Amino acid sequence: MSTTAALRNRWKALERSIAARLGGERVPVTGRVRGWAPDVRHPWLAIEVKSRKAGLVVIREMLDQAVKAAEWYRRRGEGDRLPIGIYHVTGTRIDNAYVVMRLKDFEDYFGSQLPADRAVGE
Repeated sequence: MSTTAALRNRWKALERSIAARLGGERVPVTGRVRGWAPDVRHPWLAIEVKSRKAGLVVIREMLDQAVKAAEWYRRRGEGDRLPIGIYHVTGTRIDNAYVVMRLKDFEDYFGSQLPADRAVGE
């Protein structure tokens, strides 16, 4: 198998995995209009999946700190907190800042699968 085919199979598998975890359905590239259709069809999320060899260090560090802060609250008996990071690019409107969280935390908070009565496409 060529390197290109291996990479293509890897991102397709990742999209299928994300879709299954979140209760969605992967949209094949042939079914997408470039730039408009999502990678994963879902009733209440618009999901775009990206994967890179090297992670963005600043985002990893930001989320590590958020997780540690959530643990700090828990240890103090102040309840659970949802660890998120807010990533703002200097010089841009704050409304365009990114809210970032780990998939595990998203699933723990919002649920990994939709209830049976909320099927994809409804």
